[in-house]
Amino acid sequence: MKLYETLAAELAASIHSGSLRAGEKLPSVRQVTSNRGVSASTVFQAYYLLEAQGLIRARDRSGYYVLHGARLLPPEADTPSQPEGGASPLDISEKVFEVLESVMAREVVPFGSAFPSPLLFPLDRLGQAMGSATKNLDPWSTVDDLTPGHANLRRQIALRYLAAGLHVHTDEIVITNGALEALNLCLSAVTQPGDAVLIETPTFYAALQAIEAHQLEAVEVPTHPREGIQLEALEQAIERHRPKACWLMTSFQNPLGSLMPDAKKQALVEMLARYDIPLIEDDVYGELYFGNKRPALAKSFDTSGIAMHCASFSKSLAPGYRIGWAAPGRYTRAVARHKLTTTLASPIPTQMAIAHYLEKGGYDKHLRRLRKTLQAQQTTFAQAVGHYFPPGTRATRPAGGYFLWVEMPAGVNALDIHKQAISHGISVAPGPIFSAKRAFSNCLRLNYGHTWDARSEAAVATLGHLAKLAMK
Repeated sequence: MKLYETLAAELAASIHSGSLRAGEKLPSVRQVTSNRGVSASTVFQAYYLLEAQGLIRARDRSGYYVLHGARLLPPEADTPSQPEGGASPLDISEKVFEVLESVMAREVVPFGSAFPSPLLFPLDRLGQAMGSATKNLDPWSTVDDLTPGHANLRRQIALRYLAAGLHVHTDEIVITNGALEALNLCLSAVTQPGDAVLIETPTFYAALQAIEAHQLEAVEVPTHPREGIQLEALEQAIERHRPKACWLMTSFQNPLGSLMPDAKKQALVEMLARYDIPLIEDDVYGELYFGNKRPALAKSFDTSGIAMHCASFSKSLAPGYRIGWAAPGRYTRAVARHKLTTTLASPIPTQMAIAHYLEKGGYDKHLRRLRKTLQAQQTTFAQAVGHYFPPGTRATRPAGGYFLWVEMPAGVNALDIHKQAISHGISVAPGPIFSAKRAFSNCLRLNYGHTWDARSEAAVATLGHLAKLAMK
């Protein structure tokens, strides 16, 4: 553990124990520097970490103060995963389908859902945009740029890359039916059946399903709940398994919510470039950050064309429109060919609607409102977990996205909790569906992206009660 993490952990323990109470001011940076013999930078890093965890908040020209409700937050999950060694053929899809079927009914409390509430999106404005964009539709526009995608939408996406500090030519952008198609196309472009693919653990279950469908082998690499994949372990896996691709979420990873620091992203890309291994960067949550600026894309550090950046509007603007894209670097031609021979093209009206909406402005205003809502709901949800779940429960504190990864005490079986929760009208995503080897048996991924109300709180209380019963 780094020095600032040790300091942050000690202060967090004081908050949880009540030694530091809500509203109290933390010692000044100068005081801690003098008393502990550490640098001001170390203290600031510790305070920034506590702020990201929702425990403290800075006040202008006054210092840092303990937030009200901070004591209710569960201790942070901060132990890296330790997967079993070896590449794994997969057999996960049936279990995933079983879990996903449980979240489709509207009356179920959707903690297991992969999407935030549709009520958070400007669907009325998108509908108006579609009407305006298609009102005087040029018939030839329905076949121009059919496979790569609508030219104006690709231009709008290129402008957003530019705003994020990265130049991506419109010819490198391939519009897809959601990010999942983009990710699958990238995987198809760089692998053959039997190849090994490096993944985080836990990882997004759709990555496991894609690897299984392509008859590939998954190599799970230890991952930290806060900072993402462990680079030393990643390089060891490269040396041992000679993978053909690396599929990672570097910002607000699903299910952990981890965010790789920019320096770590740069080191990751440089490492993969040395071994000439393509990086499939799944960045569907990148716009849902809670800080002051968008996290850097791993692709922004790529100078050799190995980074295949994939994203979509499904998690930030329009889930049902199913518009995503890939910017696959040197593999663009191969990805476009796979698109041509599979789905050929993505629907033109929805592409035009999103392009028109982006062009007229309002997207960034919507995103600011969405981020603020999600951040507030995360705090409320996490406090409920801390209040209702059994002692010993830990949870991540992501700096973006809308998932909490909850580690219950050993002996609590997440699959049993899932089955019992369904009988109470509650869906959850149990840990084993996020692992090639069905690990994380005591973990749940919970979605806090839906309106918090009495029904939501009752559902968290029920889950906590089921977990406590499982310990008896």
